[in-house]
Amino acid sequence: MKRIVILGAAESGAGAAVLAKNKGFDVFVSDMSAIKDKYKDLLNEHQIPWEEGQHTEELILNADEIIKSPGIPDKAPMIQKIKALNIPIISEIEFAGRYTNAKMICITGSNGKTTTTSLIYHILKGAGYNVGLAGNIGRSLALQVAEESFDYYVIELSSFQLDNMYDFRADIAVLMNITPDHLDRYDFKMQNYVDSKMRITRNQTADDAFVFWNDDPVVKRELEKYDLKAQLYPFSEFHENDAIAYVEDEEYVIEKPTPFNMEQEELALTGKHNLYNSLAAGITADIAGVSSELIRKGLQSFAGVEHRLEKAGRVRGIDFVNDSKATNVNACWYALESMKQPTVLILGGVDKGNDYSEIFDLVREKCIGLVFLGVDNAKLHAAFDSFGIPIRDVRSMKDCVDACYQMAKPGACVLLSPCCASFDLFKNMEDRGDQFKQYVREL
Repeated sequence: MKRIVILGAAESGAGAAVLAKNKGFDVFVSDMSAIKDKYKDLLNEHQIPWEEGQHTEELILNADEIIKSPGIPDKAPMIQKIKALNIPIISEIEFAGRYTNAKMICITGSNGKTTTTSLIYHILKGAGYNVGLAGNIGRSLALQVAEESFDYYVIELSSFQLDNMYDFRADIAVLMNITPDHLDRYDFKMQNYVDSKMRITRNQTADDAFVFWNDDPVVKRELEKYDLKAQLYPFSEFHENDAIAYVEDEEYVIEKPTPFNMEQEELALTGKHNLYNSLAAGITADIAGVSSELIRKGLQSFAGVEHRLEKAGRVRGIDFVNDSKATNVNACWYALESMKQPTVLILGGVDKGNDYSEIFDLVREKCIGLVFLGVDNAKLHAAFDSFGIPIRDVRSMKDCVDACYQMAKPGACVLLSPCCASFDLFKNMEDRGDQFKQYVREL
């Protein structure tokens, strides 16, 4: 019996374990951290052995194949030992793809992928498609393949997931953009990160589709290196450069495969960044065969994504906006670009090799105060101290919200758009956003 070992027992790992057990493998799960009770219950229910707080070598290094959590870096000691023995390492997505014939709609990009993924799923679900939501959002793809029977999956893919995908193929691949992110995981080499993102096109055939932002200079440069077989569907803010989806005269236009248009003001999502998301989602739904009427209905009715430019409340004339998902500089740029009020900006967390110069002009133009929320804010001070803008350092979300409230005036906005990962002070990005909303409510 082939032995599969799963490293990491969160959503993806636990789901992969259940699918592997269902397919008759000898399965073992190991997690260096504590495993959440709900995942322990799931593993126990399926009689899958597991360990937490350690990696027992004799139970791992005898595997025929390893399924690795995307959160585990290649530099981890156990991964190095596995590689030294030439044991194959794959992702949960790669493994799940072996056991379903469903159409795969896969979305990646440095920014916008969660909103675009959610919007595509919203349109297809509203159109009556038998569709699952998976990847970085939704339930584990592997668990859904084990327990459900969907005709389509809409999957958000991080660069970490793409790194360990080899034979998996996206029927529709969507690439939003490529800007510096996670460089600490890629030896601080931008090209390594770019190569990872471009794996979204891997194994695509002439029957498949590749949807991409035509204005991204990195994507355009990379496309010259690839002999892509898929049909290309470039989108752009403007009607130029071969784009087949764009806005012209305040009208949202898709030229193919089925021509479609609607007034831009009818789109539920506002802001330049959301225009790109809406264009990518509309083309994808069009390729998937959704009618123009139902695409329009979906684009009009989408409610947005939690922690992405989410209104957190108004207190005594001050608006609070939760953009905790902005874990890189480019995401913060789009958030600031959309601000129409004087802004107190919250930055900080775990720096991933950030270059803050991208937001310098917008900070000078729009910000009346900066609050640095992190354990180590030295790099932020080096970047912004010379701007002459009031700055406060804080180590908790309560102190952060209080400081912002003191700095802002009626008519201003407080924007949590940190540019950084959250793990120095919070469990995750969601915890950071939830705490922000909680303390705003308590003002």
